[in-house]
Amino acid sequence: MTRQDLSSESTTLYAEGDELVAERVFDAPRELVWAVMTSPEHVSAWWGPHGTTTDVVEMDVRPGGGWRWVNEFDGGEAPFRGEYLEVEAPERYVRTSIYDVAPANEGPPAIEELVLTDLGGRTKVVHRSRFPSPEVLAMALGTGMSKGALETYDRLALVLAEAG
Repeated sequence: MTRQDLSSESTTLYAEGDELVAERVFDAPRELVWAVMTSPEHVSAWWGPHGTTTDVVEMDVRPGGGWRWVNEFDGGEAPFRGEYLEVEAPERYVRTSIYDVAPANEGPPAIEELVLTDLGGRTKVVHRSRFPSPEVLAMALGTGMSKGALETYDRLALVLAEAG
């Protein structure tokens, strides 16, 4: 897959090969961004596209800890789960991620890396997802994933503004 730009005015989002990369600068200190991105009560307020809610079923942010979030919308749901592989608070984590519905959950998971860079009161977030193959990434993008990712970061910005 050649580079496919999926960006909005505020968030850079692109797919290339088997990777989906999102980048955004938030007007909040790194410690606050980390806290909002790694605590269940905050995740449920920002994760997912507009008009959805998220039930954080499990979230154990430590190496070997699991996570499971269920995004709920118009009578449907989209469950995701994984395991934290590396955690270096407040700057980085690596985790697995898989759509938790058969047959998708029978294959290998995506590997996600989140990196938060301190910009002196602002924070650059880079979220890189490596899918099992370019074809799996293309299938995920075909579900509207890019629109959901952009809206998720917009919702995160609102939560950070309220929390700051």
